[in-house]
Amino acid sequence: MMWGSSEEYKAMFVEETNFYNRIILGWFLPPMMWENLPHFFQTWLRNYIGGVFLYLVSGFLWCFVIYYWKRNLYIPKDCIPTRKAMLMQICVAMKAMPWYTLLPTFSEYVIESGGTRCFPRINDIGVPAYVGYLLIYLLIVEFGIYWAHRELHDIKPLYKYLHSIHHIYNKQNTLSPFAGLAFHPLDGILQAIPHFFALFVVPIHFTTHIALIFLEALWTANIHDCIHGKIWPIMGAGYHTIHHTTYRHNYGHYTLLMDWMFGTLRDPTVDNDEPKKVC
Repeated sequence: MMWGSSEEYKAMFVEETNFYNRIILGWFLPPMMWENLPHFFQTWLRNYIGGVFLYLVSGFLWCFVIYYWKRNLYIPKDCIPTRKAMLMQICVAMKAMPWYTLLPTFSEYVIESGGTRCFPRINDIGVPAYVGYLLIYLLIVEFGIYWAHRELHDIKPLYKYLHSIHHIYNKQNTLSPFAGLAFHPLDGILQAIPHFFALFVVPIHFTTHIALIFLEALWTANIHDCIHGKIWPIMGAGYHTIHHTTYRHNYGHYTLLMDWMFGTLRDPTVDNDEPKKVC
């Protein structure tokens, strides 16, 4: 049985999205600019504003801390990216943001229509089942993003026309938290589709699903800041910086699991073929 198939469940999803729309849109825009829009467009506008706000605020705060407030503590002075590089990354991300935010908007539409295994309340299944389903969901996402990312490298037209835009930034003095969303729009969507696919495979809490999509912005900022966190088995920035210098390793997203399973893992603390300082 689909968790969201009953009319009661559908109404609960719509009620929740309306609540989020009122919070975000009501905070940033006067009511006359959004209240009469169709529900789908209200949701897209909310996701767009929320995505832009999260990307810019987190990015500027992140860069302020690691490049200015804690200057030379995390990154050598001559490896700090230029303002021009960061501005270019922001421009690429801003052009793609309207398209990025169509995916969570469409996923919410499908959920509200009752076509997924989403459930609206954790109490519907209990905390132990919620945690178990969440772990399965994250495993599906990890597997999907790994292979989407890997194929964007292996399939030459996909790399040439889509993913190469992101790989302009391949050294510490060009990589920054702002590079995390500096993709061709279709590239970014392809790498986020596993979140959507998982909705049809495993029961997942509605708000958790939406939150995880937007947490992608924070995570991608983290893995592009060139600071090696050394927290096993997390796919931190040290691993992802290697991906930007070799192109053939560390395709994973949150963890090292898929790279370990499929033979593409390269450890920045063990492999010494690449120079430690790549700026």
